[in-house]
Amino acid sequence: MNDKVAIITDSIACLPSDLIDRHRIKIVPYSFYFGGKVYKDWLDITPSEAYELFLKDPESFLSSPASPVEYLKAYRELSRYTQNIICVTLSSKLSTAYNVALMAKKQAESEFPRTSIEVLDSQTVSAAEGFVVLAAARAADDGKSLSEVVKAAGAMRSKVSLVAILDTIRYVYRSGRVPKLAARAGSVLNIKPMFTISSGLVRVVGLTRNKNHGINQLLKAVRKKVGQSPVYIAVMHAYALDEAEKLKERVSSEFNCAELWLTEFSPLMGYTCGTGTLGLAFYEGD
Repeated sequence: MNDKVAIITDSIACLPSDLIDRHRIKIVPYSFYFGGKVYKDWLDITPSEAYELFLKDPESFLSSPASPVEYLKAYRELSRYTQNIICVTLSSKLSTAYNVALMAKKQAESEFPRTSIEVLDSQTVSAAEGFVVLAAARAADDGKSLSEVVKAAGAMRSKVSLVAILDTIRYVYRSGRVPKLAARAGSVLNIKPMFTISSGLVRVVGLTRNKNHGINQLLKAVRKKVGQSPVYIAVMHAYALDEAEKLKERVSSEFNCAELWLTEFSPLMGYTCGTGTLGLAFYEGD
């Protein structure tokens, strides 16, 4: 048993495998159903493979959040070698993950009371959530206490941003926030919404019919916040690797990047966003 703080998050954080391995982050995967089979997000199948299934029959692609049993299993596994755990979830306003993780925490406290568990609502999603997780993991790697690790994650939560553009509005009705008829009409009109995450909720901040114009708007939004300061950026995509790599090249050439990596949107997000989505998660460095 040691004093190191162990880190747990969900697969919606969209962290690349090299960062997961480097910081020994435990991932609780979400599930999706297709063709009578259950798949564990990022575990049984890659995001790209999942999007290929999605494109075959989008209406048969169904998602499911992680259960209390899965969070309890993660707590139990990590409690074998540490007494300190932080679990970072996606926004509680977008998912039940935070409440589910809290339910599992209560069970864990009765099962192994010597282990301290903190559950933190990242108030965001995707790689922005990933940056909150990384802040916790890096503080833990520096030997910080559980309270200090929680503080580092909370500080990151308050400064990380996310902007993204959909390639289609066709599937957003699945979020429950847009009527199906309106989503279909927007798809016919080729409307591409630009959105951000604010106070834990998705907010549409612009509309375009030209994706290149939308990408320019994404970069403009980042530039407005960070200027010439060092910036930490993750480029995200949903089955649009070529576009994402080009966007990453632009980011690298136009910004003072202290950190830059590329990842895929979880297919559980693609369930409502559709393929072709591009986004940037970022924060200004010191």
